[in-house]
Amino acid sequence: SNGIGGDAFAIIHHHGQLHGLNASGRSPAAWTPDRFADLEHFPTYGPDTVTVPGVVSAWSDAHHRFGRLPFADLFQDAIRYARDGFPVGPVTAAAWHNASKRLVDRPDWSHTFLFDGNPPAEGQLIKLPHHARTLETIATDHGESFYHGDLAHQIAAHVQSQGGALAPSDLATHTNDWVAPLSLTAFGRTLHELPPNGQGIAALIALGIAERLPLRDLDPDTPEAIHLQAEAIRLAFADLHAYNADPDHLTLNPAALLHPDYLDQRAALVNPHRASAPTAGVPTAGGTVYCCAADASGMMVSWIQSNFHGFGSGLVVPHTGIALQNRAAGFVLTPNHPNHAGPNKRPFHTIIPAFITRDGQPEAAFGVMGGSFQAQGHLQVFLRRHLWNQSPQQAADAPRWMITHDHHLALEPSWPPVTTQTLTRLGHTTRTEPPTTFGGAQGIWKLPSHHYAAMSDWRKEGQAEAY
Repeated sequence: SNGIGGDAFAIIHHHGQLHGLNASGRSPAAWTPDRFADLEHFPTYGPDTVTVPGVVSAWSDAHHRFGRLPFADLFQDAIRYARDGFPVGPVTAAAWHNASKRLVDRPDWSHTFLFDGNPPAEGQLIKLPHHARTLETIATDHGESFYHGDLAHQIAAHVQSQGGALAPSDLATHTNDWVAPLSLTAFGRTLHELPPNGQGIAALIALGIAERLPLRDLDPDTPEAIHLQAEAIRLAFADLHAYNADPDHLTLNPAALLHPDYLDQRAALVNPHRASAPTAGVPTAGGTVYCCAADASGMMVSWIQSNFHGFGSGLVVPHTGIALQNRAAGFVLTPNHPNHAGPNKRPFHTIIPAFITRDGQPEAAFGVMGGSFQAQGHLQVFLRRHLWNQSPQQAADAPRWMITHDHHLALEPSWPPVTTQTLTRLGHTTRTEPPTTFGGAQGIWKLPSHHYAAMSDWRKEGQAEAY
């Protein structure tokens, strides 16, 4: 789900301000226009899906700006678990087993992630000594070797040995961006998301549309409430996939997609009695592992990092434990599209941290893992908490729905048959998916008593912990 070779994003509240961190890496500078000319779709796995991993730089930059403990101290537990071992949980074991079917023939992956030729079973104690050594190096030099030293050269050499183009210079020139989050106020709260190249803007568009629909009159678990939310997501996704891209290659200002007049136009397209297949609008000119923490000083952190698909590209740098992400799979090959694959570009990104404020004051750091489900999960948790007044844990535990990549409406098995039947009559093509399809939520809400309430999703192996 995540690792040393992935990317990261964060929203950090500190001394009354929100700070957004985009630590996603860029594509190789050596990519030429004809590199993918013979392909109809961008590859999902393999050496050409590897972009510069940004997660190590995220740890370093966040610590430089906000850290209070010595950098090396932060790695002690992770190094100990990697060196001495940890028992694998049931959800992780299942995902590991599924990934092994795709990657078992890759010697670099198998050498690191198979044990006596097999993926780990539930409860099996697993030791990852290569990870421990790499983490020790990063802890000692603040990530310098990862971008400018021996680790950087090992990463680039392995990608190139597999036919990829990533070079040491790509890692050496990597930089992160501190950005101002985008926001939208609805139902008495303000939702904050990072701007593109992440998909957070889809959650904001959908929320803006949802506020303009008659959801206040509905129970959250009715088919009619699901229908209206799903239509809001469909509209948001149409815009997301048309316009989202590297911030240096956007064709419009993302704020245009959140303008009240534009949201009015999009909401007017929702038929309360029939599902739709919307296309992107044209706004007026003038564009996965999650954790959160909060402390007594009021500092709150919403943090997410990922290798994208299970174990990423399939490439693992020998003797380092670095499984390289496949984030370049987020590019498209559509000519003139802002997210068209090219050199030194950040691809469309799925992982998004979220933050909620009320009247300018911090209220929640939360996130919902799960690929394209994440923006949909943000909308569902936000509405259950702040429209329908459910507790944080109720909002996480409630049954979920999802618009899939092929435009179906997927439902968890816990929905009653009448819900599926009604949604089908409304024109949705429905199907049932297992709970693991619907991500996992984690969050911390600040209470009026100035205490915190935390929630952790039953669908994942997370936890809420106070100390």
